[in-house]
Order: sequence, then C-alpha cells, then structure tokens
Amino acid sequence: MIKYSLICEDCENTFDSWFSSSKEFDKLKKLKLVNCNSCNSLKVKKSLMSPQILKKQHNNDKKIKIFKNKMREYQKFIKKNFKYVGENFTYEARSLHYDPKNKSKGIYGKATDQEIKSLNEEGIEIQSIPWLNEKDN
Repeated sequence: MIKYSLICEDCENTFDSWFSSSKEFDKLKKLKLVNCNSCNSLKVKKSLMSPQILKKQHNNDKKIKIFKNKMREYQKFIKKNFKYVGENFTYEARSLHYDPKNKSKGIYGKATDQEIKSLNEEGIEIQSIPWLNEKDN
C-alpha cells in the first residue's frame, strides 16, 4: 500500500488517499476514478510529500492516545448537541436541506460512501468523522 498526498487543481483542496501501488494510482487516474473529495473534480494530481519516518513506538502510542481522547471529546459534544438518526441519515439530511421551515437541530448518523457522494452532488453539506466504539481503549 502507498499513501499519496493529493491536491485538486480546481478547488485546491488537499487530501490523502491510499492505493495498492503507484501503478494502481495511475490506472485509476486514467479511468477517471480519482476525484476530489470536496468538489468531485477529476483534476486531481499528486502533491509534494515526504516519507513518514516512524519514531519510537512510545511516541506513536502517545499520539494515538491523544487522538482517541480528542475523538471522544468530539463524540461527546456531538451526542449532546445533535440528534442521532442512525441509518436514516441520508433521508433526514435531505429533509433538513430541502424544507426551509424545518428548524431542527443538526443530525448525525450512518451513511455509505455512495450516499455521502450523492448528498455532496446535491449540494448538501455533510462532514464525516471517524467514530470510536465506547468499548475501545
């Protein structure tokens, strides 16, 4: 596996993506299957990047712990301030977007990659974040 830093030539969004090999990236790019995760433009190219050199495992463990703690804080905030709609996320997001009278608070839930892409294509702004199980350390 190889991780590339990518940049969109249209909106200048930068993001990372994993590929099975450098040849796989080239193949997917040629087939027009590499697109910007922000504006869906196909004008995506590799950006300058430097190799990641792993330091002592202790530092990585500490960073992971800090990350997980921060994610738990975000999740606690989301649970407190937004309505959980589960598998109905896509339906509820469209309802909020297209009904100007609906003044309900924000929502969170589950959606597939295809559903997220569809919402983005409709101009419905959503944000995906990793979600930690409460049982995870």
